[in-house]
Amino acid sequence: MPRFAKRVVAVAVDVSLCVLTVWLALCLRLEHWVRLEPVHGWAMLGSVLLALPLFVRFGLYRAIFRYAGWNAMVSLVQAMALYGLFYATLFTVISVPGIPRTVGVIQPLLLMAFVGFSRVVVRYWLGGLYRSVLQRKDMPGVLIYGAGAAGRQLAAALARGTEHRLLGFLDDDAQLHGNSLDGRTVYPPAALARLIPELGVTDLLLALPSITHRRRLQVLESLRHLPVRVRTMPGMSDLAAGRVSLNDVRELEIEDLLGREPVTPDALLLQRLVHDKVVLITGAGGSIGSELCRQIAACRPRTLLLVENSEFALYQIHHELTALVGSQTDPLDGEGADDVPMAVTLVPLLASVQDEERMTQIMQTWRPNAVYHAAAYKHVPLVEHNPAQGLRNNVWGTLVCARSAQAAGVGHFVLISTDKAVRPTNIMGASKRMAELVLQALAADPGPTTFSMVRFGNVLGSSGSVVPLFRQQIKDGGPITLTHPDITRYFMTIPEAAQLVIQAGAMAQGGDVFVLDMGQPVRIMDLAQRMVELSGLQVKTALNPTGDIEIQTTGLRPGEKLYEELLIGDDPQPTQHPRILRAREEFQPWSAFQHTLEALSAALTAQDIPAARVLLQRSVQGYQPTGEVVDWVHVAESGVTGPAGSHPSR
Repeated sequence: MPRFAKRVVAVAVDVSLCVLTVWLALCLRLEHWVRLEPVHGWAMLGSVLLALPLFVRFGLYRAIFRYAGWNAMVSLVQAMALYGLFYATLFTVISVPGIPRTVGVIQPLLLMAFVGFSRVVVRYWLGGLYRSVLQRKDMPGVLIYGAGAAGRQLAAALARGTEHRLLGFLDDDAQLHGNSLDGRTVYPPAALARLIPELGVTDLLLALPSITHRRRLQVLESLRHLPVRVRTMPGMSDLAAGRVSLNDVRELEIEDLLGREPVTPDALLLQRLVHDKVVLITGAGGSIGSELCRQIAACRPRTLLLVENSEFALYQIHHELTALVGSQTDPLDGEGADDVPMAVTLVPLLASVQDEERMTQIMQTWRPNAVYHAAAYKHVPLVEHNPAQGLRNNVWGTLVCARSAQAAGVGHFVLISTDKAVRPTNIMGASKRMAELVLQALAADPGPTTFSMVRFGNVLGSSGSVVPLFRQQIKDGGPITLTHPDITRYFMTIPEAAQLVIQAGAMAQGGDVFVLDMGQPVRIMDLAQRMVELSGLQVKTALNPTGDIEIQTTGLRPGEKLYEELLIGDDPQPTQHPRILRAREEFQPWSAFQHTLEALSAALTAQDIPAARVLLQRSVQGYQPTGEVVDWVHVAESGVTGPAGSHPSR
């Protein structure tokens, strides 16, 4: 409608309301339905003649009705206050014969209510509020597990959002059951199976930031068989800085499913090798290397040398650390720490660990106090298909860095190893065990450098991790693919692994092989089933053909093991840290091991991969390669068709 026509309609409605409210005021005063008389026309005419000019004066017809809000209501109240004063003066104080005096008081109140209601109706209808109410009924129904402070803040965030419909709370506290919180009922968790169809629950948000990992695992286990999607809030440390928002709600991670309690790091061990020292990290842009950079930067070294072969990865970690060290303060200065900036010099260095001249130049220039060697090729099938490069990088790269460190008088050299080095079935694991043997052999001869190595399993969030892969496959509607139904793996978060590496290196005495306590191994099939069920879906099986997501097994890939181990020998020794053990592993003296490396180098130069595998079997205890050689170059030269469809996985 044209703007003028809308104003005419509004004026006509207000005139009608003036007449209607005068009649209602008479009915209320006389306590029966009144038949209008000519004398009553004066009260109606007076109402119209007073109301319309005041409404015009206060801009009630200039407002865009569909967007009329608080300011428009304030203007209405102001106009009606003056109207009530004039109308009561005319019909109550002065009085008009035939019109009861109380009409002068009752009618302005009725008129204000009716005019205000008319504006609300217009805004509700034309402004689309009714459509939003209807749409909200079709939104996913949400219950919040936890009626504490985090749950209430999350409820407030849901109320402001337009994507979810809050249905109530679940809480373990029996005293809260049946009570109302912010207008929503608090239910016992045992009632969830009944509430899902009754209320139309589709999502469950865990607002339990302060419970232990073990209790969280119990809660998730009780929910996994229910047809509801489960998401969670971060921990208390993440919520301490501000309000809870919907952006804090995240998908369940594997650490939520492990029930593993983190151990508070030993501050003295963390600081011993790195605080106010020159520290070098190879592979600084990788998953472990970058987290080592963050953890060490927080300990305020004097200089942090970032060695990385990938230009983009080096740019990323250097950019991140520049912002980090510029925003943090010295945690060791006690009071007034907020005024003391962290003085950390960051040096990004493009280099390959196989480049002896470059690594020697770097070590001699800065003479670091500690080196953390995280640079390695770690993807099992890729290294299996490219064995020569994997061995060159992992074995000779370690040797080059170790010798350069010795020549520069580096105090501590820490190798980041892997559980795949124990009785390996693949080139990657064998190469990492060979790297360990390099350091053990060098450590046997007296020198300025204390060599140690830290061995652990899979870290969450690293490249090739199964968790993001499974989540994407669930999002795509399946199927979930895994290589074998009985395959198991150890898991640890990247921050915890990095902290333990730093602490283990601080306890080294020379030639130490440290093993991190990874907890209990996880069966990957069980992990996949939990992720499906906690997404509110069902696993499709022969017994449940109507399920949502199918789990398919594709067969073990070249070099892949069903399970991983952390120890070659027996009787690991405890250390001062409860999560770090010291292993006793056999090794060859450098004089003998050097000949093995020379023979292996000659085999790689000749591209004789079968001979290289034989040498690895002689040198690496327990190495049992599975299948034929799958090196792409060897396969192409021999004219044998290699395995197809391989893809990298940690």
